[in-house]
Order: sequence, then structure tokens, then C-alpha cells
Amino acid sequence: MPVEASLIEILACPACHAPLADRPAPATPAADAPADGVAGPESELVCTSGDCGLAYPVRDGIPVLLVDEARRPA
Repeated sequence: MPVEASLIEILACPACHAPLADRPAPATPAADAPADGVAGPESELVCTSGDCGLAYPVRDGIPVLLVDEARRPA
């Protein structure tokens, strides 16, 4: 479930306060699938700052805006 555009407009990166952009989450290879059976994020919110660039997962339509849960995109 994607995040509503009106919500994305008011959200900011918790680390650097730059705007966020909604992107599909990268596919997880079957070998890297979690053992607990919990699916990964269906999309993610990516910081638009060139210095930060953290990607925050969206789970069940809810953005998880915790720096500890973010990943640095390759």
C-alpha cells in the first residue's frame, strides 16, 4: 500500500530534515528472505538530500521513520 501524496508532502527525513520521496522497495532475493517469514517493506521513503540519502521502510502503508530502521541505498 503506497503512502498518500499529501502525507509525503509534510514528512521529512528524521536525520537531516530534507524532503522524502516514495520509491518501490528493492526486491529481496529468496536466499536473503527473513527466517521469521515477515515480508519486507512494499515501498520506502528515500531522503532527497545528497548527503544523507537514507531509505525508510513502509510497512502496511505506515512509514517507519526511525534512523535505526533505515538503510543506506547503494
